[in-house]
Amino acid sequence: MSDATLNKGAQPRFRSATEESPAARRIMIAIAFLGLAILVFAPLIAVFAEAFADGVAASVKSLASPDAQDAIRLTLTIAAISVPLNAAFGIAAAWFITKFDFRGKAFLITLIDLPFSVSPVVAGLCIVLMFGANSALGGWLVAQGYPIVFAMPGIILATMFVTFPFVARELIPVMIEQGRTEEEAALTLGASGWRTFWTVTLPNIRWALLYGVLLCNARAMGEFGAVAVVSGKIRGQTATMPTTIEMLYQEYLSVAAFSLAAVLALLALVTLLLKTALEIRHADQLAATHRH
Repeated sequence: MSDATLNKGAQPRFRSATEESPAARRIMIAIAFLGLAILVFAPLIAVFAEAFADGVAASVKSLASPDAQDAIRLTLTIAAISVPLNAAFGIAAAWFITKFDFRGKAFLITLIDLPFSVSPVVAGLCIVLMFGANSALGGWLVAQGYPIVFAMPGIILATMFVTFPFVARELIPVMIEQGRTEEEAALTLGASGWRTFWTVTLPNIRWALLYGVLLCNARAMGEFGAVAVVSGKIRGQTATMPTTIEMLYQEYLSVAAFSLAAVLALLALVTLLLKTALEIRHADQLAATHRH
């Protein structure tokens, strides 16, 4: 009997995804953890160590200062305004891209991704050129008592530009995968567009929407480049937490700077923990659905 006949009747051998030796796997895992330790954990530990270098009381006292309180309040306010607006724009953009066929769709997706490739500083400069006091529109707005640059509206615009892709980019793959069948069925049964959105589309995208909102919120609170350009870094008025941290550090107020940085890091960690908890809950619900 030939080898070909023997091979033809043999059962296929299942192969694992990787065939590296256990030693090689351990080395790769160790390299990954080493990279995380150097790039993530070590800087975080250093921030908190510097924040409490003079004791907890000194750190708390620095956070109670008017400049720190104003910076925290402004940062949370900017996030509270820009994140819901970006969520609305992201839903609209994802709906338009995934539910309709039109020429230029690829170009529109590229425009949504533009903030990922453009430097935040360039984005801030564009806002200054468009809405600065020396421009026609900006000068008119200043004359009417509604300045954009060196005021909260400019910070909101800069934050929204930088964080715009997060919600849309989370929603577009999910909505493409789900297709249009359920929405078309609801419309065929007589449901209005709004009713279809609230009862069919939104429940299907709620987890992706929450992920995008959380990532958008974390990015909004930590944005520095674009905000630094358009805000003017005026203490008590337009200085956010990242810009205040930079000013305090340049003034050699290390404890105050790192204490505020620790608060910003804690806010980011809480956001990521919430995202992880939502992912686990989503996975549990999917597993329960598949079991039933």
